[in-house]
Amino acid sequence: MERAGLRPRVDKALAAFLAVRRTQLLTIDDVLTDVADALEEFVLRGGKRLRPAFAYWGYRGAGGIDSEQVVSAVAALELVQASALIHDDLMDRSDTRRGEPSIHRRFSAHHSKAGWAGDGTGFGDNAAVLLGDLALVWSDDLLHSSGVELADLARARPVFDTMRTEVTVGQYLDVLTQATGDTSLERAGKVARYKSAKYTVERPLLLGAALAGAPESLSASYSAYGLPLGEAFQLRDDVLGVFGDPAQTGKPAGDDLREGKRTYLIAAAHEALSPADRAELESRLGDPALDEAGVARMRDLIRDSGALTRTETRITQLTEEAVSALSAADVEEEARSVLFELADAATRRSV
Repeated sequence: MERAGLRPRVDKALAAFLAVRRTQLLTIDDVLTDVADALEEFVLRGGKRLRPAFAYWGYRGAGGIDSEQVVSAVAALELVQASALIHDDLMDRSDTRRGEPSIHRRFSAHHSKAGWAGDGTGFGDNAAVLLGDLALVWSDDLLHSSGVELADLARARPVFDTMRTEVTVGQYLDVLTQATGDTSLERAGKVARYKSAKYTVERPLLLGAALAGAPESLSASYSAYGLPLGEAFQLRDDVLGVFGDPAQTGKPAGDDLREGKRTYLIAAAHEALSPADRAELESRLGDPALDEAGVARMRDLIRDSGALTRTETRITQLTEEAVSALSAADVEEEARSVLFELADAATRRSV
């Protein structure tokens, strides 16, 4: 996965871009140092860089020639990711991200420490909305200032725009599903597909294919690989959201349960539980005051229902489907090898 030195090159492109944007912010007002610091630390602190990797190797798999310009273009996906995570943490009222305070908590604490007037929580929330928006604006800036040929950009732009629409409406569907209490497998699958699956794997691959001028047949093969793999990635995320180790995930244990996430894991449990256990699951799901004992009880209900095993089986099936599609695709061999590795990394991870 680290072939072509991709991760440090993506980090370098992001750091250089953010340094220029810092200068731009400080020409407006020195107080924007806080904004520059927060976004630099959020973007450059950790992260798997999966989306740029899928885009880059999608490009190389289509015969694209390596260049720093292409690396900069695919690095723009990390700014889309930053925007989505900042807003997601705000909507979910998450306290941490990657083991550090989430953006809204960071700015709320800054408000309190400075002794400013008004509501510190509201200030932090407002800051998170605006910083998430700024990261999304900057994703455009980085893509267009990457230096790739204008004709290549023109092909890639519709993919980039479609991806950002899908992840935004997918996030809305997630919020809506929590509000309506829809616990069907069909709804859980659609949310996973649009909130994460397409945006994590399929669209980055198609972005790389577009940058390389790939034929439609290869793009179709990338979709056949990317869609099931993206769904498997999200299912792994859902499992970690309930059963993951906070020391590994960087988020408190059971946050998805407190937030009332209607994931495939929860839908499978809901379908299989007895009426009494289903009622208990429903009564605890979405309770922000759920303590460690409550989280442990929820885990027992999910595990005993067979939902965890069912979800793990589904992850395996989807991954095998993706790998089979990639095996049959007309892809450059080095890229195929890395994409196999990425499939494993996306579905067997602990963070």
